[in-house]
Amino acid sequence: MGSRQVSDWQGRKITVAGLGVSGVSAARALAGLGARVTVVDGGDGDAHRARAAELAPLGIAVRLGDAETLPEGTDLVVTSPGWKPSSPLFAAAAAAGVDVVGDVEIAWRLRGPDAPPWLAVTGTNGKTTTTRMLASILTAAGLRTAAIGNIGTPIVDVVTGDEPYDVLAVELSSYQLHWAPSLRAHSAAVLNLAPDHLDWHGSMEAYAADKGRVYEGNTVACVYNAADKATEDLVREADVEEGCRAIGFTLGTPGPSQLGVVDGILVDRAFTPDRHKQAQELAEVGDVDPPAPHNIANALAAAALARAFGVPPAAVRDGLRAFRPDAHRIEHVADVAGVAWIDDSKATNTHAAQASLAAYDPIVWIAGGLAKGAAFDELVAASAGRLRGAVLIGADRELIREALARHAPEVPVVDLDRTDTGAMSAAVAEAAALARPGDTVLLAPACASMDMFTDYNKRGEAFAEAVRALAAERG
Repeated sequence: MGSRQVSDWQGRKITVAGLGVSGVSAARALAGLGARVTVVDGGDGDAHRARAAELAPLGIAVRLGDAETLPEGTDLVVTSPGWKPSSPLFAAAAAAGVDVVGDVEIAWRLRGPDAPPWLAVTGTNGKTTTTRMLASILTAAGLRTAAIGNIGTPIVDVVTGDEPYDVLAVELSSYQLHWAPSLRAHSAAVLNLAPDHLDWHGSMEAYAADKGRVYEGNTVACVYNAADKATEDLVREADVEEGCRAIGFTLGTPGPSQLGVVDGILVDRAFTPDRHKQAQELAEVGDVDPPAPHNIANALAAAALARAFGVPPAAVRDGLRAFRPDAHRIEHVADVAGVAWIDDSKATNTHAAQASLAAYDPIVWIAGGLAKGAAFDELVAASAGRLRGAVLIGADRELIREALARHAPEVPVVDLDRTDTGAMSAAVAEAAALARPGDTVLLAPACASMDMFTDYNKRGEAFAEAVRALAAERG
């Protein structure tokens, strides 16, 4: 890191909001550049004190139990992604004329002169899968890369580390984008837009605007979902570099400047010598694991970003073949007595659940949890024809039951009036009773998990464990 960059931070009084992974990463990096760093956090438990003790030898002050008061003399606040814009600390910063930025903004500012370009991915659903697919494709092309951002190693650590990269695949949440005004990606994709995190952003308009920040200043391509007009609208509104192109992806036959699907083949009509007359074969639908419609869309978005970076078609195919999805994302657990059991615990909102439900027919659906203010009428109406039955769990299951009564009154529903973790075993037993050979039992909760489980991973693990027990019982 050059001396000019060090001098930019030397002696600055910086407050880092949050003692989590990204906050600690930013605090360490900035202290290493000579900044006078104070970390504030509302917690004051043993884990918080242990982290504070680790930072003390680096000259980093930690204030626990008070996340609202701005430390005296602060000239920049660096926030962890989850902190709401309405937090009292940020109101105090605004009153003092102090800027608030996030860890992604700090990472962008800390890049060296030969920093690798960023290929950025955001959207309501599919971000992690698409980013990891993209990294797999880039790796297959022989490029040094990493999937970072909202996943994996903290982004500040990657940017300030010694590992050389040719290009970075960067997953960005709406939280991170909100606090990253300077970010300018090589190319970026917004996969889809659906209501989510509205309690944080305040409105759908504000949420969409923060997602749209990913397109600002793009130099080569803005990738959008042709089936989701809101993503194309964000491209139209973005201020990009001259020559930057709008590239669509579709599950249908692609037009010029699009990637799509023709007769089971993923094809490119955007990055060919004559996009009006030529289509380049990239991969087969069967090269995508799993080949569910929304995952094909993820693969097309990843391919579009890779092609924008100049990756050859063969690397797209090889990268998709090598990719394996993370756990609890439409993961096949077992076949029991002719019934397929699928774990999509990651489907924590209605948009994700609808994509998952569209991949199977007929379905016994296990759903419920914390609704986070969501409505379920559109989801149930769109999926009613595929449902053999439904088993409902969790705190807000009544909202789903009422939607089923309105839009799928003929579908049998089992309402499990319990929110303990053992409810998942009961849900699996009830689903097995409803299912027939050839059916799919699908855990796609359309809700968050924290009413019953630590996170969606624990919920998925409970489901898989109950399914394996069922398989063992039935031989």
